[in-house]
Amino acid sequence: MRVLDWIAASRDNGNLPYIVIDKNAGVLFLLDAEGEVLGEAPILIGVAKGDLATPGIGSKKLSEIGPAEKTTPAGRFLSKYGRAVGNQRVLWVDYATSVALHAVVRGNRRDRRLERLASESPEDKRITYGCINVPTDFYQKTVKPLFAKDGGIVYVLPDTRPLEDVFPQLRAASYL
Repeated sequence: MRVLDWIAASRDNGNLPYIVIDKNAGVLFLLDAEGEVLGEAPILIGVAKGDLATPGIGSKKLSEIGPAEKTTPAGRFLSKYGRAVGNQRVLWVDYATSVALHAVVRGNRRDRRLERLASESPEDKRITYGCINVPTDFYQKTVKPLFAKDGGIVYVLPDTRPLEDVFPQLRAASYL
């Protein structure tokens, strides 16, 4: 994967652990600060395809968010733990747009979130308001301990925009 190669070669993550999220495949890769893959997991992401967050989305109530606004934005995010609604501790991917990475929320049975996580179909992975959900065990045993102290970087790959538009450094890296 080009993004993983670029991060490893450039050390774009600095001294922080990182996550690469492939929305099209519905999978997350977790790496330590040195670039060693520590695991991968299926993910649930925003209902709508798209790589940009709606302006002001972070200040809207969930009931005010329309289906087309439920995207998981693409890009590079400095991510840290913090509190969310209900005093739940989450890994904020992008606080301004209220996108967090957290353990899967069981919620409404009709959502079949656990079944969707297990599905091979990337279309089944689209159910959230934009947050990224991972299996609870994976979150508790790998993500949380690795990101708890200093946070890390989360790279979210695009599903509609060209990769180089989201990560312009890839263009330069191909010439070096």
